[in-house]
Amino acid sequence: MIASLRKIKISAGVGENYYTMNRGSFRYRERIRKKTALTPHRRKRTPEGFRAVYRVNGEKFVFDVTEQDGIIRAALIPPERTRFNRYRITFPVEEGLHFYGCGEIHAAFDLAGRKVRIFVAEHQNTNRIGKKLIRKGLRLPSADEPRPFGEYESYYAQPTFTTSGRWFFHAETKGFSEFDFTVPGQVTFRTQEPPVFYIGRAETFEALSEKLTGLLGRQRLLPDWAHDGAILAIQGGTEEVERKLDAALSAGAKVCGIWSQDWCGCRRTGFGYQVMWNWEWDRELYPGLDQKITEWRERGVHFLGYINPFIALEKDLYRIASERGYCVKDKNGKDYLVTITTFPAAMVDLTNPEAREWYKSIIKENMIGLGLDGWMADFGEYLPVDCVLYSGEDPYMVHNSWPAMWAELNAEAIRETGKEDEVFFFTRAGYTGTPRFSPMMWTGDHHVDWSRDDGIGSVIPATLSLAMSGFGITHADVGGYTTVSEMTRSRELLLRWEELGAFSPLYRFHEGNQPARNVQFDADNVLLAQLARMSYLYVSLKPYLKELEAENTARGIPVMRPLFYHYDEEAAYEESTEYLLGRDVLVSPVLWRGESSREVYLPEDVWVHIFTGREYHGGHFRVEAPIGQPPVFVRKESRFAEIILKAGGKT
Repeated sequence: MIASLRKIKISAGVGENYYTMNRGSFRYRERIRKKTALTPHRRKRTPEGFRAVYRVNGEKFVFDVTEQDGIIRAALIPPERTRFNRYRITFPVEEGLHFYGCGEIHAAFDLAGRKVRIFVAEHQNTNRIGKKLIRKGLRLPSADEPRPFGEYESYYAQPTFTTSGRWFFHAETKGFSEFDFTVPGQVTFRTQEPPVFYIGRAETFEALSEKLTGLLGRQRLLPDWAHDGAILAIQGGTEEVERKLDAALSAGAKVCGIWSQDWCGCRRTGFGYQVMWNWEWDRELYPGLDQKITEWRERGVHFLGYINPFIALEKDLYRIASERGYCVKDKNGKDYLVTITTFPAAMVDLTNPEAREWYKSIIKENMIGLGLDGWMADFGEYLPVDCVLYSGEDPYMVHNSWPAMWAELNAEAIRETGKEDEVFFFTRAGYTGTPRFSPMMWTGDHHVDWSRDDGIGSVIPATLSLAMSGFGITHADVGGYTTVSEMTRSRELLLRWEELGAFSPLYRFHEGNQPARNVQFDADNVLLAQLARMSYLYVSLKPYLKELEAENTARGIPVMRPLFYHYDEEAAYEESTEYLLGRDVLVSPVLWRGESSREVYLPEDVWVHIFTGREYHGGHFRVEAPIGQPPVFVRKESRFAEIILKAGGKT
């Protein structure tokens, strides 16, 4: 790789950014005033690599390349004062490469032929949803097909990619950047800071993940109890939780948790049933919750809640935060109010040490102190680039790092209460730094439909792109979340999503933003039976999942992996609707409405269908997939084969 970097092309420019934000979605454009190619003035070898000197109009740039422990570090060092604020680097790569990663990408897995912007944002936006609803209303065949790739944003954007050639690229950047994979045989990286980047190569993908996560950080182990059953989403108060929990347990379901995101109250809006962002126990909605949490835990059922970096304007926590100057400000010195769905809210300034400690104390006292054993640490991607921060930093240069700062605060709260082995949280947004602090991602607010870019079809690409970006333990809301207009969750969709979720590190459900309009796990006896069956199967996988998670914590090897991770076959590099759960289980879920079988690609090995016991060798097969029996296979040689086949009913 050092040899190819000697052929690198670098240019510098001057330009300005223009942003507008609407509910966390950023419309971006830039004006370039000047571009100049940097021409090497001289180059010399060094003991660790090489150093090149460029001169532009009297300004001296140094490109320093070193290698240590199999990882190359390259840095463009500008003069102390330079007018340039745009940089473009282009370097040659092997022909025919596949590219993966860049954080979390929902609409595609292989990024070859695409441009990928790196700027944390709300993945959903009203414009794209509106176009989708029009197509659905007209009953167009393309209703569930992806939009043009450039229309998508990502909750978790990271300047990192991995290639089919078993090497990775990671840049140290803070602001907006972009990868261009559209030209065969080269990669272009655009950044607005002097580029500093790392390239690592390995013989295997396991070794490559180990190197990458050694650079970026790795996740902690989940608590042991998190694998003891489903985490059911139930809202509406103490009695409702008790009623639905009893129904699930009476049906024979394995339940390890109740996730009540409205533990702190609810807000009914035009968007649906939403949380009141006032992080205190709502005693009216949840009477006796403290005692119930203890009772439920004695039954093996843990209680989980919800928090985010915003505060509801109507409640006392906001009054305290505002009076003490704890909120992010606008340019007039007032609290910056950000609109989310249909209402405004203030955002706690994480650069203010006093505000940060106050917010952390809320988690420690109001959540962990109440008895919560976990929570969704939502949002993190909404920091406006025109706000004013306590630290005086440019918010544009802090925006991408905000999710990592939010994850760090949650991690500290758990660590400072001594609950690291008992309590965990899961995040939606991320950037470089997030893997060090967040024990788990969830893949965001999927639509309650079959679409490939936002619905159930987007779960696998999102999961695998995170895996190849160095984040190895993820899951999705079972059933999806977003309901708009006539887009509601069907019974069939929930049944299929339960099958997908059972073969993941965490089996957690969501009611959605409009629970009454969406089918829930207890809607009928068939659904309760499916919950019992799939939760039993998930619990049966516990020894296997715990070993995979330990491997992720120790070496950074992701729990859910692309097929090419272990099989060097061309079809494996192009597959985005199947995945490996560890080394030994291949999951090929049904992702299309009305299907009772699916085409399955199996790499060269001996595979056993866990529900029928039939053996398959490598190739393409049409496999029957009735509800409750998705195409899932275990490697015959696996030492876990007996456990997994027993879970499926075939020993």
